[in-house]
Amino acid sequence: MSKKSDRLLVSIREGKPMSSGEMLSLIVGLSIPSILAQITNVMMFFIDQAMVGSLGAEAPASIGLVESTLWLFGGLAGATSMGFSVQVAHFIGANDFVRARQVVRHALMGCGCMSLFLMLVAALISSPLPYWLGGGADIAPDASRYFLIFSMAVPFMQFNNLAASMLKCEGSMRIASTMSVVLCMLDMILNFLFIFPTRSVSLLGMAVTIPGAGLGVSGAAMGTALAFAITMLIQSWMAFWRSPILSLRRAGEPFVFVGSYIRQALKIGVPMAFQSALMSGAQIVSTMIVAPLGNFAIAANTFAITAESLCYMPGYGIGEAATTLIGQSKGAGRVSLCRTFAWMTVGMGMAVMALMGVVMYVFAPEMMALMTPVEEIRQLGAAALRIEAFAEPMFAASIVAYSVCVGAGDTLRPAAINLASMWCIRLTLAAVLAKDYGLQGVWTAMAIELSLRGLLFLLRLWRGKWMEKGLSLK
Repeated sequence: MSKKSDRLLVSIREGKPMSSGEMLSLIVGLSIPSILAQITNVMMFFIDQAMVGSLGAEAPASIGLVESTLWLFGGLAGATSMGFSVQVAHFIGANDFVRARQVVRHALMGCGCMSLFLMLVAALISSPLPYWLGGGADIAPDASRYFLIFSMAVPFMQFNNLAASMLKCEGSMRIASTMSVVLCMLDMILNFLFIFPTRSVSLLGMAVTIPGAGLGVSGAAMGTALAFAITMLIQSWMAFWRSPILSLRRAGEPFVFVGSYIRQALKIGVPMAFQSALMSGAQIVSTMIVAPLGNFAIAANTFAITAESLCYMPGYGIGEAATTLIGQSKGAGRVSLCRTFAWMTVGMGMAVMALMGVVMYVFAPEMMALMTPVEEIRQLGAAALRIEAFAEPMFAASIVAYSVCVGAGDTLRPAAINLASMWCIRLTLAAVLAKDYGLQGVWTAMAIELSLRGLLFLLRLWRGKWMEKGLSLK
């Protein structure tokens, strides 16, 4: 982390007063690396889908069919990591680094068990999954192979997520951001090599042979899985060996099982995991609503989701900074500072994503053109993006306010808000509107639901109940 951000985080832990300028500087200092990391991750999928999109309509449709299910497993892995990392942030805020490292040891054990369980379940359902989701025989085999390869990479993704979460809760946003760039670069290179066959290209008048495996959709999964494995090894070394606060290579700190750390992790993580399961389940149902509209609609929906994520990733980056700041402020017992950080981060997130919404509306056709040469897919995706652009500010409110609640250890009620909004509003409207308006109806339902969800989270923040929840640092 930068020396200035490091100094300001120490001020939180030591109870020193902070001016508005210092708080804003700290939010920006922590948010920028996180935003860049989030955008880098999206660019990774953006480029992946552009590579696969060049193979025609069926290849991206096969990936899009199982993509929401992959989010389900990724969300469960993330909830497991967050159950421990929020505790670490609170202990760091209380200047209790020994117990922070104890929680890290429990996290390694818990996440290891969870990742193996998720890998087994994913592998078992990989074959029938595309048919459950309504995919046809033309795309189901590729979708199954793609999902099976990804299932084998779940442990790598789990520990990469855990290491990144721990670094962020410590405040080391720059390291986590750098590792996201590394992941993106590795993914691009490996996917390029695995997706396309060996071919000859002209470079400065000379014929150059570029090696390739020619594995298509399966190659995309293999390249990403290997990129996660390499990045996980590097990032885990940085978090658990090199970190000045969390490094486990200290003498005199043997592992002692403490049940309260597991219970606190369950208290935080179970609502998040339940939410992730049902939210991803809702995404799966949404995919099933889109699937009957045809392969063009499936591909357009997938590409539009990736393109939109370029606009909302800044919100998640600011949200990660909010989780760190709220977690450490709560651990330090600074209630007033928690509230100030909460409103400042939410306001910044809404402003940034409002601007990104304008960019998305104006450049929707160009964003889609980068991912597919198929004109019908471009038109469908651009229309969807322009509908969604109007919901971006309130989407930001829901993203950052949720992150604020997580930092305080309040996950049950926010999870209920997300689930009720998604299942009762979005899916109901999508099912109704898709019949007459196709993919545009599905995205109209999404925009309405995200706007209402943002209002609910702003109300939660204003009432202040999230500050009354949380953990007991015992």
